[in-house]
Amino acid sequence: MIRVLLAENVHLFRSGLVALLDGEPDIRVVETVDCARKLPAAAAHGRPEVALVDLGLPDLDGVDAAAGLLGLLPGCRVIIMAERRRPGDLRRAVAAGAEGFLLKDTSPARLIQAIRDVANGERVIDAELAFAELATSRSPLTPRELEVLRETAKGATVAETARSLFLATGTVRNYLARIVSKVGARTRLEAVAIAEENGWLGGGGGMPRTPRVPRSPRVGR
Repeated sequence: MIRVLLAENVHLFRSGLVALLDGEPDIRVVETVDCARKLPAAAAHGRPEVALVDLGLPDLDGVDAAAGLLGLLPGCRVIIMAERRRPGDLRRAVAAGAEGFLLKDTSPARLIQAIRDVANGERVIDAELAFAELATSRSPLTPRELEVLRETAKGATVAETARSLFLATGTVRNYLARIVSKVGARTRLEAVAIAEENGWLGGGGGMPRTPRVPRSPRVGR
């Protein structure tokens, strides 16, 4: 019996997953939580073999939550679930020790098989996500946008960036808005984090740093 912990903040989605997984003869959901704060207690009580962790938990990024969980239960296998594709998320998840990364629109059968696969020591990554990650291996930002983002990464304000790059403040704001949209971020700071994780801010923002990949993933859907 595969013991599963589910970390998902949307009640309807969480309940649906519990009903789906508990209908399988070899899978049992032992704990559910709606935020990262409750993960340590749930992990200690349920001792899960596999954890499904939502990337968009309300109180902590799902990758960071997964890293904390693995610090408590090194033998647990984590699958990150994401609503959308964003540059860098897959690399961050792999670096944190996740064994799987799936989009939330994956089929029920695919999710169930993914749980079985990671429980058996395999790594499972959504095929479309893997190809999207390869497609975004180069920076989507222009050289000028990278200059603006580098200033932001240094902690410069809009006015300071404008002075440094000899731009109008309105132009800098427009650049930052485009940058946030292009990399799929929600804030400027998140855009900086995504760019740093992909190595876009160093050496002109070319190819990213090579992520740590312990084993070759199984890619499929």
